[in-house]
Amino acid sequence: MSLEISPRARLGLAAAALALVAGGAGYGIAHLGGSETAPTQTADAGRKALYWYDPMVPQEHYNNPDTLSSMGMKTIPKYADEGGGNAPGIRIDPAASQTLGLRAVAVRRGQLNSSLTATGTIDFNQRDVAIVQARAGGFVQRVYARAPGDIVGAGAPLADLLVPEWGGAQAEFLAVRRTGSAALIQAARQRLILLGMPSSTVASVERTGRPHNVITISTPTGGVIKTLDVRAGMTMTAGQTLAEVNGLGTVWLNAAVPEAIAGPLKPGQTVQATLAAFPGETLSGRVSAILPTTQADSRTLTVRIELPNRGGRLRPGMFATVSFGGSAQPALLVPSEALIRTGKRTLVMLALDKGRYRPAEVQTGRESGDDTEILAGLSEGEKVIASGQFLIDSEASLSGVQARPIGGGVPMAVGKPAATAALYETVGKIEQLTANSVTLSHESVPAIGWPAMTMTFQLPDPNVARGLKTGDRVRFGFDQPPAGPTVRRMAKVSGQ
Repeated sequence: MSLEISPRARLGLAAAALALVAGGAGYGIAHLGGSETAPTQTADAGRKALYWYDPMVPQEHYNNPDTLSSMGMKTIPKYADEGGGNAPGIRIDPAASQTLGLRAVAVRRGQLNSSLTATGTIDFNQRDVAIVQARAGGFVQRVYARAPGDIVGAGAPLADLLVPEWGGAQAEFLAVRRTGSAALIQAARQRLILLGMPSSTVASVERTGRPHNVITISTPTGGVIKTLDVRAGMTMTAGQTLAEVNGLGTVWLNAAVPEAIAGPLKPGQTVQATLAAFPGETLSGRVSAILPTTQADSRTLTVRIELPNRGGRLRPGMFATVSFGGSAQPALLVPSEALIRTGKRTLVMLALDKGRYRPAEVQTGRESGDDTEILAGLSEGEKVIASGQFLIDSEASLSGVQARPIGGGVPMAVGKPAATAALYETVGKIEQLTANSVTLSHESVPAIGWPAMTMTFQLPDPNVARGLKTGDRVRFGFDQPPAGPTVRRMAKVSGQ
């Protein structure tokens, strides 16, 4: 016998199936904390229930199991051993951890390459510019078919200039030569030079005995003609510019470097450049200057690099990629993917014992490849979650778990006076000193299990570092308030 289901009944069955799927999803989210038994309205015997909640709206908390959520669903208990008890962090069942694909990695000490890349364009070397001017007033008799953009060698002729004033002065000089008076001849020769005649022209007048009042103006250096303001028949005045020639022996590569990572760059360091015009070829240059202004629209600094231009192949306007190399430096490293950047602070998710997890605030430094430097907030050997940490962070936020502050202390309750902080002492070398921070390469601190490392400390009072400078070896005392490790006293170690 066949059984037919009416359209209304089929619609009811579909709604029931949707409710079953939604309930199953809520059940799965609820068991992120690790319980594998079916949820009930009442707490299991021997386990403390913190509150009751609906997995579909976990932000709603209720004081008894009989309350329905805003979705009209029955609530389930949230146990103390699932997070929110005396132990910090939240607990996740190991089976659930495998399902979520959690991957823990150890904080390690390694070498961090201080290299970065940027893009830039080729430009003329503005230090290699020659200005060609008329040394005396006259008339342009001839030009030599030059135009802006032409590449010329040193001594290339530009124009012939007739200088009438020179004719009379040279005739007087020849007349004085015939007197034989050495003093008068020297005075007349000096007058010719003061009129703007080149020494070669004066020598030619002496050698031939005839006036030469036409001079050929040529380029003092080779390069490209950037401007040319001379035409046949023009009247020139003394000091008037005829042409501007820019040398091509070297060129500038102006690279745009983000201001956030431009700090380690220094003039004189060697860089490598690759150009789209010459694939597979690497050019070496050096940083000649870091311009003092920042581009407001892109927040970048212009780094000027000087490149040799053998054969004149590098032409202004060419696009290039620059690699700023640097020596590897020791650093405390975590995978960059393990960081949770909120915009106000940076967190990592710590993997604690017995399947517990807790967020921790960190201070980050440089990045290279897949690794990021940790300046404060973690110790070598601690484990952080590098995959799936965002889901745990969301659960920790819903459970009210506070992140471990930098320095490892517990946040002080509002309204309670601060207790006297423990002060730890060690010896280190000042690597960098600013008005409100100091970076120290210090020895180990056994009292708190710190190995020897380089890290940045807060410096709330600049007077603590008065008289000290980068490179000094100091003995310092610090504590660990919520704001991070803070230097309270510091003195130079004698006998350096």
